[in-house]
Amino acid sequence: MKWDTIVIGSGPGGLSAAVALARAGQKVLVLEQHYLPGGWSHSFTLGGYRFSPGVHYLGNLHQGGGLRRLYEGLGVAGDLEFCEMNPDGFDHFLIEGRQFDQPKGVEKWIARLTAAFPHEREGIARYFSLLSGVVKELQGAEELLRFPKVLSLPWKAPRLMRWGFRSLQGLLESCIHDPMLRGVLSAQCGNHGLAPSRVSLPLHASMSAHYYDGAYYPRGGAKRIPRAFIKALRKHGGQLRISTRVEEILVEGGRAVGVRTASGERIEAQHIVCNADPAIVYGKLLPEKYCRAAVRKARRMEYSVSSVSVFCAVEMDLKALGYDSGNYWWYRSKDLDGLYRTMEKSMPGPEIDALFLAITSLKDPGHTLPGHHTLEMFTFLPYEMFEQWAKTPLGDRGTAYQALKHQLGERVMRAADQIIPGLSSHVRFLEVGTPLTNDHYCETHRGSLYGTAKTPWQLGPFSFDQQGPVERLHFCGASTISHGVAGAAMSGLMAATPILGLQHFEQCLGPTEESLTIYPAEHPEAWLEEPHRASAPAVAAAH
Repeated sequence: MKWDTIVIGSGPGGLSAAVALARAGQKVLVLEQHYLPGGWSHSFTLGGYRFSPGVHYLGNLHQGGGLRRLYEGLGVAGDLEFCEMNPDGFDHFLIEGRQFDQPKGVEKWIARLTAAFPHEREGIARYFSLLSGVVKELQGAEELLRFPKVLSLPWKAPRLMRWGFRSLQGLLESCIHDPMLRGVLSAQCGNHGLAPSRVSLPLHASMSAHYYDGAYYPRGGAKRIPRAFIKALRKHGGQLRISTRVEEILVEGGRAVGVRTASGERIEAQHIVCNADPAIVYGKLLPEKYCRAAVRKARRMEYSVSSVSVFCAVEMDLKALGYDSGNYWWYRSKDLDGLYRTMEKSMPGPEIDALFLAITSLKDPGHTLPGHHTLEMFTFLPYEMFEQWAKTPLGDRGTAYQALKHQLGERVMRAADQIIPGLSSHVRFLEVGTPLTNDHYCETHRGSLYGTAKTPWQLGPFSFDQQGPVERLHFCGASTISHGVAGAAMSGLMAATPILGLQHFEQCLGPTEESLTIYPAEHPEAWLEEPHRASAPAVAAAH
């Protein structure tokens, strides 16, 4: 069968492109190398517990939110339910023994910061004003970058002109003097894995604004997201094939004409949308003779940091101890710029200095076994620590590799004890993942969590183009527009737009058929009801 479009990879970008194209009447085939679909939005089960390694919270799901519009406009919202995380603190920042809780609502957050740092009142106001201004101007930047409107950019987007190629640290230094407050305002840097002095300010501003109206977790775990997209894909005649690795993108006459799989099968299509990272594609899936300039660019690009991941279950009543659905960001020092720079480049010492901890069973009460709680923990480290085992098969990496995993797992648990005292003595299940785990299951480049590093000179016109070096080859994913579930999903719409001959990605979205179901935090008992019983009151509360 000849397809209209083949999509390589079933991450959020690939699936949003596939559904948009299928809804428009195309015959679409999605090929996924893993035995589980979803890319970083998949879930897995170990020891009877469910874990979702790549989704810990989503924003912009309020009425009028961009991600909500995407889900509703692609017709997947009826199969998605989200639990609202603690609106009084969806992110808890623990820095040098002090705790700061970010609430739903940017004005509440500003008021809380001003109360904690009254001497920084003016600086806080200026910081958030500039941050919001940059985000607002970014939303219209796509149109302004087209000639001749680009000539009006200095007048139409003055903040973007001034701050577009500067770092978060640059803004902090111009507004904030208190080192602890700088640390608090940098505490979400784990969402892109870069030090404040290295991350693009517009990227960080967009990420921060994504959560201004609260944070949410998918009921049933991250896998519910790809499951909803796959259902919509099949409804419109599309197909998904898992455990199907693409070995080559076929080119004839300067055009992408199909793919060859690892089994030797040739599958033809009019267009190819590639959700695989450009570092994986250029020179590997796409022969170098067609993309020499892109290969050179891929080799020059800096990729995001990797991590050690710990998935565990404990027998403790964490809710009774005062813990909640918010994420816990723990830092040993308020010098977050120094901490992140160290984690990016240096091997961890006997004690780790930063940890992200999420209690997934408090985000979604149906997430675990009765009497137990599941937790997911991450800290950053360089890929080089594991490079010697990069070419060895999963499950056969020897005792030295296992010993290193064990040592890192113990260090993570000691840091977790700083957040939840006594946690490590109540563990009933524990598994450790490494950068090589990321490579194996998510086909990452050198274990990177976020695709390319989002430094000021690797975004926008300096990022990878969504149009490939041969005709009818299109890219989406974390290394194009932005990373994260929302950024990747948006890149999928943008990849589908020219294929359908449209002018703007919003034209890929239809009218809302079914509203997204949100379970408000103030009514947690509704989360445990059956979906058909909970949907009506939950939707009404969300509206």
